[in-house]
Amino acid sequence: MLSVVSLVSRFVRRSTPLVASALLACGGSSLFSQAPTPQAQSPAPSTNYDPTRPEIQPSLDLDRDPILSPDAEDNAGVNPSLPVAGDKTGAVQKRQDGMFTMHEDVDEVLQYCTVVDEKGRLVTDLKAGDFKIWEDGVPQTPKSFQHQDVPVSIGILVDNSGSMRDKRAAVNAAALNLVKASNAQDAAFIVNFSDRAFLDQGFTSDISLLNRGLSHIDSKGSTALYDAVAASADELAKHAKQPKQALLIITDGADNASRLSLEQAIRRVQNLGGPVVYTIGLLFDTEKAEAQRAKSDLQALSEETGGIAYFPPALQDVDSIAAEVARDIRNQYTIGYHSTKPSTQEGYRTVRVEAKAPQHKKLIVRTRRGYYAKKPVTPPRTQTAQEVKQ
Repeated sequence: MLSVVSLVSRFVRRSTPLVASALLACGGSSLFSQAPTPQAQSPAPSTNYDPTRPEIQPSLDLDRDPILSPDAEDNAGVNPSLPVAGDKTGAVQKRQDGMFTMHEDVDEVLQYCTVVDEKGRLVTDLKAGDFKIWEDGVPQTPKSFQHQDVPVSIGILVDNSGSMRDKRAAVNAAALNLVKASNAQDAAFIVNFSDRAFLDQGFTSDISLLNRGLSHIDSKGSTALYDAVAASADELAKHAKQPKQALLIITDGADNASRLSLEQAIRRVQNLGGPVVYTIGLLFDTEKAEAQRAKSDLQALSEETGGIAYFPPALQDVDSIAAEVARDIRNQYTIGYHSTKPSTQEGYRTVRVEAKAPQHKKLIVRTRRGYYAKKPVTPPRTQTAQEVKQ
């Protein structure tokens, strides 16, 4: 049975905008209402109950959840003294239902890295030992390493301002081709933005629904790019099912309508664990001063998050760039480490990753430049019966 969230995301109304400033101020309000989770009912007692027979107690060596999970595999007993098969930290496993899962420690820092050579060609033959990581200048020890095509949750943000009217057909085709070139388990959502950002299609892998979301063309108004980025990062944080996340932004001008600043939008992305941001600036017919400002903004959004900014000389180049973005996403390395700093120490931490291998000369690593550490959430202490009486 489809949940309310799934149904609403398929038929989200055009009239509901993503208001980034409210998301930022309130820590992100939910875009969709959540259906209450039905509680599992206790099994009916057996009719063959014999009061003279000793009651069979479950093994105390196994840890069982008293409330059944909707996922049958979660209801199996767990022996705390034995390792869980296939539960390696940082490893990606494929479940029986075809879904991919990545197990990770809550304190593990994950860096998604794209590596290219001196000619800009993707490098895909590196090993874990070829990488070195520094956090705030201190060497870190990699704990996990992956290099495989894992599913990604991606948000596609398209400028819907008046100047984009004649460009949308080519842009929409390129965006759909990017999704078609992706992993079958990927999920994407569509945001069209002008002076406000609209979620015109929630997370889906259905190409026809994504095409419908892109077809909501009402090219008018100004460009609130920063607000759209912050709201879309929040959408990823709240509803993405894949740990690997990305945003693709396509615009032809500079922001002129956001409530947030560029710095606030970037910080919002970093605070949420941060998707990799790819940007395509169609600035070939934009006034020079605005084009320079837009180029600087798009480069900052991409470079701070480990993505790349593209500035094609003509509209017909958008499709090939979208294909390159798809290849980039498919060929990233995932490196995890535990920070040498205490988890209670909050604040921004810079990250630097280098790669060297004897079979290559100069290697360039693209990854996010840092992240904001947050104090771990301490669960509320449960009172004992004796304390309640007092």
